[in-house]
Amino acid sequence: MVIGAGAGLSETEKKIQRLGLYLQDMHVREMISYSRMAEQHGFESVWVAESRLARDAIVPVAAIATETSRIKVGTGVINTWTRNAALIAQEFATLDELSDGRVLLGLGAWWDPLAKKVGIVRKKPLECMREYVQVIRQLLREEEVNFQGEFVKMDGVKLDMLHGSGAKPRPIPIFVGGTGFKMLELAGEMADGVLLNYLVSPNYNIDALESVKRGAQKAGRILNDIDVAQLIACSVDEDRDRAVKLAKNHVTMTLGQQPHIMKASGVKDDLIRAVQERMGGWPAKPGGIERAAELVPDDIVRMLTASGNPQDCRRKIAEYVATGCKSPLLLPLSSNVEYMIRSLSPD
Repeated sequence: MVIGAGAGLSETEKKIQRLGLYLQDMHVREMISYSRMAEQHGFESVWVAESRLARDAIVPVAAIATETSRIKVGTGVINTWTRNAALIAQEFATLDELSDGRVLLGLGAWWDPLAKKVGIVRKKPLECMREYVQVIRQLLREEEVNFQGEFVKMDGVKLDMLHGSGAKPRPIPIFVGGTGFKMLELAGEMADGVLLNYLVSPNYNIDALESVKRGAQKAGRILNDIDVAQLIACSVDEDRDRAVKLAKNHVTMTLGQQPHIMKASGVKDDLIRAVQERMGGWPAKPGGIERAAELVPDDIVRMLTASGNPQDCRRKIAEYVATGCKSPLLLPLSSNVEYMIRSLSPD
């Protein structure tokens, strides 16, 4: 039973399908529990973040794959700088074997200042992504790869694990996560799918998917050939105002931590600067996020997130779908994850 669905919702809003769950900043055992619940309630996929130096994505994906039987399991995303392309191919061939073909590979270009702090200079991220996608795909096809790029170098490399184990190579879908339009164009050209970022407005999708379309045309494809998954920050509560308040701290944190995402969605520079100043820089000073949140209007929160009661959230998700998202991935902003899964379930 879907809590809160019904009166006041259009047929499109009632029938939103291909819902996914996006998990971060929680104990791995909680991830497993919520993934089981999502599977039981008809969610198509669950994705695990690897955005900060907290938890990696590979271990939770393996654990979730072991404890579920139908739901697809993806990384959203691992980066192209800290793992060799052959290692990524090896890991995902293993995960594919474990999950019986349910794994999804999400790749991203990471972000500063985190990359810089660990000694990585993210030069030419587009070329790096291009080389990784090409070589990983070849390896997963069991091809012997000879490749001398700027970032990837392979000399007669081939996956060995598929032999002797009874496993067969499967076409593991590769998703490229991106916010900038050049990376999205590359996704349209090379990837099986694109993973659109969260805390962007539905209107952002229109320009973003034009970039994906241009990339697809370069490869002789059309936009419909590319799967479009999108992270959607979600704060759901019967009390609309409480839901918006719960989401506001997360929006504020992202204004300070990843302003490029905010700018891509049309948030004005003066608000971003004011928030960063009140936070005391990044990392924020103690209490800085809470103080800075006072500057963020509720309308900005509603523009960038699905926040409100279940009906409000369904309408907002439908806006993202109407602007090109094929698979909405719900990122819970509050602790009532079970309620979010049940109240927005596609079943």
